[in-house]
Amino acid sequence: MLEELPSISIFLLTMFLIIKQPKNIPIGLSATIGAVLSVILGIVSLKNVYEVIKIVWDASLAFVGIIFISIVLDHIGFFEWISLKAIDKANGNGIKLYVYMLLIGALISIFLANDGAALMLTPIVYSKIKHLNLKDDEAKAYMIGGGFISDTASIGLVISNLTNIITADFFHISFLDYAKTMFFVNIVSIVSSIGILLLMYKNHIPKTYKKDILEDKNPADAIKDKLLFSMVWPIGAFTIAMLSISHIYHIPTSFIIIFSSVFISLISLKNKKINIKHILFKETPWQILIFSIGMYVVVFGLQKTFFSHILPEFIQSMVHAGKLAAILGVGFLSGIMSALINNLPTVMIINLNIKLVHTQNNIANILALANVIGTNIGPKMTPIGSLATLLWLHILNKKGLNVSYGYYMKVGIVLTIPVLTTTLISLYLISKF
Repeated sequence: MLEELPSISIFLLTMFLIIKQPKNIPIGLSATIGAVLSVILGIVSLKNVYEVIKIVWDASLAFVGIIFISIVLDHIGFFEWISLKAIDKANGNGIKLYVYMLLIGALISIFLANDGAALMLTPIVYSKIKHLNLKDDEAKAYMIGGGFISDTASIGLVISNLTNIITADFFHISFLDYAKTMFFVNIVSIVSSIGILLLMYKNHIPKTYKKDILEDKNPADAIKDKLLFSMVWPIGAFTIAMLSISHIYHIPTSFIIIFSSVFISLISLKNKKINIKHILFKETPWQILIFSIGMYVVVFGLQKTFFSHILPEFIQSMVHAGKLAAILGVGFLSGIMSALINNLPTVMIINLNIKLVHTQNNIANILALANVIGTNIGPKMTPIGSLATLLWLHILNKKGLNVSYGYYMKVGIVLTIPVLTTTLISLYLISKF
């Protein structure tokens, strides 16, 4: 136990700095402090650091590129446009509006990552529904629903979540192979999420609303750069097509995302409706690159000294119990660990330990996808499960909608467990074909 104490202490210190952010220390610096301490104390070597960089650089750079595109879309009014469209289509039916908002969050999460769905759509939805003068519990139905669906829907594509990209890279799962398995699974996750949310909040969702109160302008008027807006659709289709064949030509995911980002940036220069330089250097979260590398170095040290003695045996025992037991075991293990110690270190730890278990490649890949499901859905049980959730709660508190940690956990556990269970079972069913 004495050998493991330094790595455990560094991990706990790093997570404290990341979650609490004392003196507003950036998350990238927090992870770097943990990584440097791990190297100084000899827990990891410089060779290990190089191995970590090889594992996470593509995933992290791709994720930064996706967030950059999301921010650009936010600036040109894309998210407001789609919200106004939902208000128009719901036509005064409150239940329809609620479902449409959840579906919008799900779609954005699939194609523009969970952070884009939770952090950019939330302020817009709140700015609309506040005109209905809803009580706090009624407003929470919309906000909790949007935050929940942003993560539960983020398993559909490789690009939907940083955890997905890391896992697909680590196990060499192509964009197309991932989508063929997980897109159906994601539909199950979305449908079960909407069903559970409707059951939980059925008495808090207004049955009707006056459309003209929410639809303060035509959807088309929300678009600030019509040229860029019209080009986003073919660029998006091109990006998905290129990602689908990237494994054939061994093109890193980040290269395709960066190419699309550059193309979008060049088009934006035509009308100059948005400040692309400000978005690139001031709003794009570049520190995710540093954070991912630093966090993985810390986790690598923890894995070497602690988890490698425990988790492989557990995973192996699940595999011996059968495929369903293995999928449920790994999925719930990663879900609970994500809720307790955050999903990014969890996805890394479980991936490393799946590699240590002697299984056929197809079984290892299925367990990796179960890990993705657990680390995407499981974090919703606690506020510290993911950084996106912590930032999202901060946004709500700034808007005057106080969601206490106690309330969040009470709701989060009730919502998460059935959705996680049905989604993992759907992975088992699809794996049989």
